[in-house]
Amino acid sequence: MNSIILDETIKREVKGEVINSRIGGRITIMEPTKMINSTIRGPCIIGRGCEIKDSYIGPYTSIEDNTKIARSSIEYSVVLKGAVIEGVDRLEESLIGEKCKTSQIG
Repeated sequence: MNSIILDETIKREVKGEVINSRIGGRITIMEPTKMINSTIRGPCIIGRGCEIKDSYIGPYTSIEDNTKIARSSIEYSVVLKGAVIEGVDRLEESLIGEKCKTSQIG
């Protein structure tokens, strides 16, 4: 369902701050989100007040407001408001709950 919505509604609109990062495709990034040393491939949407650092955000990913992602790779997923994802090598086809904190174990 997320892929259908992103395919039909997302247009390129980058309002957030992009620092030493690569973005490609149909991507919506809201302000004051910061993208730092990261790669983002659309279609995807990233909400307000997020920080994406040293990460890869792949296609068909929706990230809600106030989310923090660091040193992680995510695609084909939905990340709800206030979640924190750190050090996760590969996360795909997942739903990460509101205010959830996740990190790589081991």
